[in-house]
Amino acid sequence: QVQLVESGGGLVQPGGSLRLSCAASGSIISINAMGWYRQAPGKERDLVATITSGGITNYADSVKGRFTISRDNAKNTVYLQMSSLKPEDTAVYYCNADIRIRYSWTYREVWGQGTLVTVSS
Repeated sequence: QVQLVESGGGLVQPGGSLRLSCAASGSIISINAMGWYRQAPGKERDLVATITSGGITNYADSVKGRFTISRDNAKNTVYLQMSSLKPEDTAVYYCNADIRIRYSWTYREVWGQGTLVTVSS
């Protein structure tokens, strides 16, 4: 069994900052890419940022320069530092990772349960 557990969501004023964390746990052999996605009410789930095991990052245009994704491979954890937050950043943020588990030769995609970020005054 493998699971991703997010934390760090909450209510923040426009222009503020939040840091999300996502820790993977279970019978993990290795993790390839990790990332963050978000889903606003009534909208589809969209990519926010991804990071490879080697640290190569990719961002949605809407968050470039404001959000920073990072990871701690020793802790199987990915972070999303969000700054200059806008009301349109309000969404449920989901963690995602490609994980190889014990007794398996393949990687499978795992999702967290989501954490709500609300940007409002």
